[in-house]
Amino acid sequence: MAASRDASDRDSSRRNTADQNSGGGKSAGHSGGGKSAGRTGGGRRRQGDDQANGRSAPLHPIDSRERPANVDAERAVLGSILLKPDVCDDIALIIKADDFADESHQVLYGHLLELHDSGKRIDSTIVLERLRTQGDLERIGGVAAIAEFLEAVPHAAHAVHYAQIVRDKAMLRSLIDASTDILRDAYDASDEPRELVSRAESRIFQILEHRSSAEARPIQAVLEEVMIRMDARMKHEHALGGVETGFTDLDSLCGGLHNSELIILAARPSMGKTAFAMNVAEHVAIATKQPALFVSLEMACLELADRLLCSSAQVNGHRLRNGTISQEDRRRLVQKSAEISSSPLYIDDTPGRTLTEIAAVARRLKRKQGLSLIVIDYLQLIEPDNPRDPRQEQVAKIARRLKTMSRELDIPVLCLAQLNRQAEASRDNRPRLNHLRESGAIEQDADVVMFVHREEYYQTTDEDRERVKGQAEIIIAKQRNGPIGDVKLLWQSDFTRFVNLEHRPYDEFEQFSSF
Repeated sequence: MAASRDASDRDSSRRNTADQNSGGGKSAGHSGGGKSAGRTGGGRRRQGDDQANGRSAPLHPIDSRERPANVDAERAVLGSILLKPDVCDDIALIIKADDFADESHQVLYGHLLELHDSGKRIDSTIVLERLRTQGDLERIGGVAAIAEFLEAVPHAAHAVHYAQIVRDKAMLRSLIDASTDILRDAYDASDEPRELVSRAESRIFQILEHRSSAEARPIQAVLEEVMIRMDARMKHEHALGGVETGFTDLDSLCGGLHNSELIILAARPSMGKTAFAMNVAEHVAIATKQPALFVSLEMACLELADRLLCSSAQVNGHRLRNGTISQEDRRRLVQKSAEISSSPLYIDDTPGRTLTEIAAVARRLKRKQGLSLIVIDYLQLIEPDNPRDPRQEQVAKIARRLKTMSRELDIPVLCLAQLNRQAEASRDNRPRLNHLRESGAIEQDADVVMFVHREEYYQTTDEDRERVKGQAEIIIAKQRNGPIGDVKLLWQSDFTRFVNLEHRPYDEFEQFSSF
């Protein structure tokens, strides 16, 4: 209790000193009348004058305030480790060295962690000798400082609580740093406002993500979830398993699209990958009524809507574009439009999106509406955060962050990708993993890699095209947790739509991926 009162007195003294230095005395710390109110009113008048004269309002002097810190809690953490080294593991899960506001505390904490990690004993004598040997004794305040740390501990049993105080103060400092950067970026206005807002949101989210104190879970708790999910799947409660694609054999082979997984759907241009992805999103949002987000970096929203309507209503898309549809076609389109309008399908067709922006859109949507699936069309059109990086490195970073996003949001991410020209140079024209364009990191980070293949596309004579007309395959080339194989589908080019062709039992898919 004494340490807490001392800390409170010191904090109060520091606040009063800071207020006096800023010219306001004690009244500066309050929002009421007196000098504080007068100064606030003057600030508002000056800001109004600046705006009237076309000048930007001055940046609020955040740096003049003392940064949040609780030095007594920091000293209590260090003293607790010296008195009771067993608490080191618990504390290490909560705070890092740079979470300490005092540099000398950072130095000592680093040494204590290194001693603990190396399996050496921790006591005053050993710590002092280590500090002398490494030339850091004076940096922490000399021999007397160790005794002061030991005296600063009210109760060593409360070490975790002290560490949580240190962590919370560090979070506040991180928030101040992020806010200062956000303000500076906004005043500089060196980037587009949308990019600045997206970057600001990402920076704030990172503070929470980096402060996660999640611990290892006991296998008993994990297995309980496995059993619940297993029973749900046996009862065909698909919402608790994979998200249905609507393609029977594909769902049989993969068990649907699973949460936290990155699924890459790749093909050469004009093979139908956008159509297939839209068919999946349509089934998820319309048939199963689960929210789905379709991020289109290539096609405009109206163009996608045309495709979606024609596919769903089975109306020739070419006739719709030419305005030559019949009254019966129009009736079906109007009927399907009403049905689709009530579905939780969301489309973002903003060109040049970065992955930071896409993640921000997805987070907002999940927070407000829930989200079961993200489709991104397509990977190579995602704007890199650093355009100066080599292209292969850009794609590798995007692939890694796509996987991270799927885990963070705990939903499947279906991302389309282009194949390189080697796919067309092979004798049978069939795509393979090494045909993924620009980076092997795509294959590495993906949980599932699927290819769209239509032999009809490669035929040069009318006779050969007619022989394989409408035949399509979804080739599962990689599945981290299941078999690989081919799924036969029917391609309806008039409606830009894939449909189920046949049903194969799961036992036929015997070959398992070795990834």
